[in-house]
Amino acid sequence: MPKEPTELSPATVRRLEQAQGSFASAIAARMDSAHPWYAQLPADERSWVGLVAQAGFGDFLRWLSEPDPDVLVGTAVFGTAPRELMRSVTLQQTVELVRTAITVVEEGLDAVVGDGEPVEQVAAREALLRYSREVAFAAAAVYARAAESRGAWDARLEALVVDAVLRGDGEDTIASRAAALGWALDTATTVVIGPSGEQTSAGAVARVRSLARQAGGEALVGVQGDRLVVVLTGELDVGATADRLARTEFGPGPVVVGPTVASLPVAARSARAAQAGVVAARAWPEAPRPVLADDLLPERALSGDATARRALVDRAYAPLVDAGGALLETLTAYLAHGGSLEACARSLFVHANTVRYRLRRVAEVSGWTPSAPRERFVLQTALALGRLSQAGTGSRADGTPPTR
Repeated sequence: MPKEPTELSPATVRRLEQAQGSFASAIAARMDSAHPWYAQLPADERSWVGLVAQAGFGDFLRWLSEPDPDVLVGTAVFGTAPRELMRSVTLQQTVELVRTAITVVEEGLDAVVGDGEPVEQVAAREALLRYSREVAFAAAAVYARAAESRGAWDARLEALVVDAVLRGDGEDTIASRAAALGWALDTATTVVIGPSGEQTSAGAVARVRSLARQAGGEALVGVQGDRLVVVLTGELDVGATADRLARTEFGPGPVVVGPTVASLPVAARSARAAQAGVVAARAWPEAPRPVLADDLLPERALSGDATARRALVDRAYAPLVDAGGALLETLTAYLAHGGSLEACARSLFVHANTVRYRLRRVAEVSGWTPSAPRERFVLQTALALGRLSQAGTGSRADGTPPTR
């Protein structure tokens, strides 16, 4: 019974087996001369690549007797080398090496098979063509699995970084985990926290990252049950980015933007403020969405946030005390009379214009305008907290030092 055109005679297969060493040497020499990056690899990695090429030719010989793709994938062709080699040799470089090896074998194939065997030559070339195709698919599969594994590892590491920021782990811990993820550390960072939507998924995470990149920054994203946490980094417009996220990715409910800090390792400060803001936001139903954590200082202070209490005292109460000029007394009377200029002026025995002037000075010193209802509430809370902080220090009821 005549053999199929794609089958090689046992004699031809034996000649190919005997030429295996020669082919391996020729492949190594061609790689060295054709690819400068290959010559720059460390000796151990070059040795591994050589073993892969040798194993590949051995698999080609086995392929001649059993041309089954399942025999090739995952066997000695790529199983010989350690996983670390994929970090040094990219997929593109692997394709170049495979092409070089196939070219060398193809060039020497006719001489080994024999010039007087045209049928054998055609069969050998066809077998080599089919084998090279399967090697290409096998290489792609190896790198695809590596990419999937790396992606899963990066996702877990990203979740650990976000969790460390929320828990307030040490700066060194956050920095080391972020560095392992390849993240830039010394860049402005802001934490945004809000409810996750019903459709929040891996797709939403990818959309958040894409939105941040479009804005000129990057984003670490964590979905923790019913909460979505976004850590924005880079030189981007935080307000505009948070607004887009609130409209497209966060679910119904308050979305709070923490203060921007200098770098990722200290992002826990932004996260603490944002988390406290999420808790306190229910006390201000009319709050904008998203809302800055600093705009929720009164509610945060009432809910027990010590950082917010200190901020109100330091930013509003203490500067008014230091400014003197009856600013604190005037603000106290103004608040006591429900924001009425005339009633405040009568109680202080001064002209209404004097009250107006002093209230403008209060706004300049504290940063909050007494005539605006929301900001008046902030100032009233700050005064109450300031007086509480002065308890037992010998201050007067209005918080000013006693007259000597």
